[in-house]
Amino acid sequence: MRLLNVLNLRRISGQIAALVVMSIVAIHLLIGVGFAVLRPDQPQPPERGMGELVAMARLLSTTPADERPALFARMSQTFPKFDLRLEPGGFVQAADTDDRRRAPSLLRINRTLGPDIHVVPLAGERVGVVLPDGQKFSVSELSERRPRPFLGSPIFLTFMFAVITLTLLGLWAARVLAEPLSSFARTAEEFSLSGTAAPLPERGPEEIRAVARALNRMRERITALIDDRTKMLAAISHDLRTPITRLRLRSEFIEDENSRRHMLRDLDQMRAMLEAVLSFLRNDRRLEAPTLTDIATTLQLIADQFADIGQLVTYDGPSHAMAMARPDDLHRAVTNLVENAVKFGGEASITLSVSDSGAVIDVADDGPGISDAQKSAMLQPFVRGDDARNMDHEAAGFGLGLSIARAIALAHGGELTLRDRQPQGLIVRITLPAAT
Repeated sequence: MRLLNVLNLRRISGQIAALVVMSIVAIHLLIGVGFAVLRPDQPQPPERGMGELVAMARLLSTTPADERPALFARMSQTFPKFDLRLEPGGFVQAADTDDRRRAPSLLRINRTLGPDIHVVPLAGERVGVVLPDGQKFSVSELSERRPRPFLGSPIFLTFMFAVITLTLLGLWAARVLAEPLSSFARTAEEFSLSGTAAPLPERGPEEIRAVARALNRMRERITALIDDRTKMLAAISHDLRTPITRLRLRSEFIEDENSRRHMLRDLDQMRAMLEAVLSFLRNDRRLEAPTLTDIATTLQLIADQFADIGQLVTYDGPSHAMAMARPDDLHRAVTNLVENAVKFGGEASITLSVSDSGAVIDVADDGPGISDAQKSAMLQPFVRGDDARNMDHEAAGFGLGLSIARAIALAHGGELTLRDRQPQGLIVRITLPAAT
């Protein structure tokens, strides 16, 4: 049973086994076709001189004995380079007969002529030919045939076939088996609680489909959990508005002006806290769709709004800069940053720079800044600086401004970073990628 599971083509193990088998079959087929075309087992055709010698030997072997002298004379005239000689006596063999007998040229000639005609090396750089009836003649020794170049040899072609086949099959395997994993990574990067991103595709081997189904179910559970959390907090916020309103009405009847003022401030702070928390949770849903936005006009509008209420906020950048963005979310993020800047510093400046790689928005102040040890922690929700930890402080917040701005920057595919300003102050930088 386990063997059948391994060979199941719906599983990764089965597909890998099929890939190995297909590779072996394809390599054998290619090698077989190569050998059928090249035929390395067959004797190679001799060179021109060897072919002439073979033709003369066969012609003399089939010619009657009484006609051979005349034919031999005509051959000597036609092929003077062979230096044909009749050998009525025995051959005078060379001292290195055994080594020369194993020369590739003589071996090929003997295979071509067959068992009835023999070619043997002789002294004086000559070669003797023994016809079937025992008559002998000799010729000058021919140069050896050059070996087949390596690039055209069957070994090289076989190696190239194997490499090409394995490469192509390996690419195919990487495409078929790894593509589902790549889609997992893309879908995880595009994961959105608003439900706009498509679920993981359930395709590929059985194990991959099982993982995709599990991740899709986990995504649904996470989305349901966030929905329930948001609905619960929205209900709490709604339910708490009524008692807060009643408390505000009752506080109006407090005769002590100082006590009434403190109570109203605490109630306003409670209501603002509820609204801020609920707004932060709702921001994770990213319901706003990106549109073509003039971010320069948006930043100029924010600076003018703060200037209208007497705050020293300036804008420095181009008059127009179009980009794909969520205008309301971007307005909210920069507004939060400017509010922090004017809260902890005397003035704030908004700077926009645009390049081919994207847009950079800097919100700078001249306040006390944030230490390097606190920069990472300040980006987390509900984390406040040392100067804002006391909730009775006039400038106290809830530690959500930077978190909301960072969440909006990430939703745009960018990032938010904190930098030191010289000689003092803080620069909060939002980097937005170039529109695609």
